[in-house]
This record gives sequence, C-alpha cells and structure tokens, in this order.
Amino acid sequence: MLAAAAVCPCPPLLVPEVAAGAAPELDAARAACTDALGVLAAARPGRLVVVGPADGAGPETYPEGTPGSFRGFGVDLDVRLGAAEAAGTEQRLPYALAVAAWLLERTGWVDTPVEGLGVGESYPPGLCARTGRDIAARDERVALLVMGDASACRTLKAPGYLDERAAPFDAEVTRALGAADVAALTTLDTALAHELKVSGRAPWQVLAGAADGADLGGSLLYEDAPYGVGYVVAAWS
Repeated sequence: MLAAAAVCPCPPLLVPEVAAGAAPELDAARAACTDALGVLAAARPGRLVVVGPADGAGPETYPEGTPGSFRGFGVDLDVRLGAAEAAGTEQRLPYALAVAAWLLERTGWVDTPVEGLGVGESYPPGLCARTGRDIAARDERVALLVMGDASACRTLKAPGYLDERAAPFDAEVTRALGAADVAALTTLDTALAHELKVSGRAPWQVLAGAADGADLGGSLLYEDAPYGVGYVVAAWS
C-alpha cells in the first residue's frame, strides 16, 4: 500500500555544483524538495521507490547502490542510490534518478531500502498505472519519490520555445499534484504532454496507479517556471 509520496522536479540544475553561479535561483525549490522528503520519512515506509523519466520505452529498474554522475555537466560529482553499494552492476542512473539520489543524500536518507525505476516518455498510461499498482503491492508501507518536470515551453527562451498551451497544461498538473487527484493524472493528454516536452507525465501516472485506493491527501509545496520549464513540488500522505 502506498503510504506517502513526494513529487519533485528533476533538472540537474537542482544540484548547486551544476548550477554554479545560478544556484541561488533554485534555493526555494531545493527547500521544498527537502520538505517533501520529510513527509516521506515521517510515513516510516518499509520501502522507497524512486520513479523518474529515462531513455527507452519500457521500465528499467535500478537496484540500491546504483551509481550516477554529473560529470557530463563538467562537475566532478558522483552519487549513489541509497546507502548500500550495488555489487557488480554496470548500470548508471539516468540524470533524473541521479538528481533523486543527490536529494536523498542531502537529506540523510539511510534507513529504508531504496530502488529506482526509470520509465520512458512513450510508456503508455495503462502500463504506467499497472506498474504503480504493482509497486504499491510490494510492501505494507511503500513510499514513492517521483521525479519529473512539467512543460518546457513556458517562455520564449524555454527549451521548447513558447507554446500558449503550456501554462494551462501546467496549471492543471499543478492542481492535480497538489490535490492528489489520481483521476486527473491518469487522464493526462499523452500527445499534448509529448508536444510540450513534459518529462513527468509517465512518472506521475505511475504515481496515480500506486495511489489508487490509498486515499492520500496532497499538499502543493512549490510551483514555478524559472527557466521556462514547469517545476512542481508536492507531498502526498
């Protein structure tokens, strides 16, 4: 059963070493992520599953201890998912899960077993929901850390340029995440999300599947689009 969830954005710029001189611009987002992870810790889960966007279509699992790195951004910084070391794995965390690993290290998450799941941008809503239900059924108290960004088309300088559909889409996503509205997340427009370069659609729909029947309440902790990309932080408990 899903006991709690935290929803966080996944730009590598959340990591101050990557953001460098621009790091203070996301201080409020970092603080909100810390608060959201506090909700997860307070739920005392038996298992934490980190879900985020990844390359490829199907889900890819990452055991506890899987390493990640921000060296691709010119930063000599490595992370590891959870406290343990993964024996003999050649996997590397996708950037979204590396950001999650950094958040967990930053907040001192050490007691609960952690594993990662990457879901592709094309992963269908029905399979997302099924995957979420399967995750929730694996332990009496499961927590999810769900990584993903809203649209990348909020301003002229955004990665996807300005699209007038982006703000209304993000407003509905923000409302749904803040209200723990499972039905609204389940029915997000997949084609529109793709056109607006939304990386969080599939992870949010995994969350919706996991939360089905859990009767959780939501709290919106942060919403902004500082680089023309929608960032949302929410906590469900």
